[in-house]
Amino acid sequence: MEKLTEQQIREHLEELKGWSFKDGFIQKHFVFSDFKETFSIMTRIAFECEEMNHHPNWENVYNNLTIRLNTHDVGGITENDINLAKTIESLVKSK
Repeated sequence: MEKLTEQQIREHLEELKGWSFKDGFIQKHFVFSDFKETFSIMTRIAFECEEMNHHPNWENVYNNLTIRLNTHDVGGITENDINLAKTIESLVKSK
C-alpha cells in the first residue's frame, strides 16, 4: 500500500464531488433530513468499512455527518481511501 502524492490525490478528487484534501485527510461534509436518516447511512457505511477493513474518522451531530479518510499505516492517502470514498458516495446516492 503506497501513499499517494498530492497531485495523485487531487486528480482522484476531481472524480469525487464535494471531497477535499485538508490536513492529511480527504474529507466531506454531508447533510441529511434528520438523525434517523443520518444514522441509517452511517450504519450502511460501517458495514462496508468493516468489509474493506478500512475505517473512517467521522463526526455526527443530528443530521450532519463529516467523514475524514486517511491510511494511518502510511501516514497519508492511499487507494484504499479513494475506494472507500467512492463506496460512501455510492451508498449516499442510493439511500
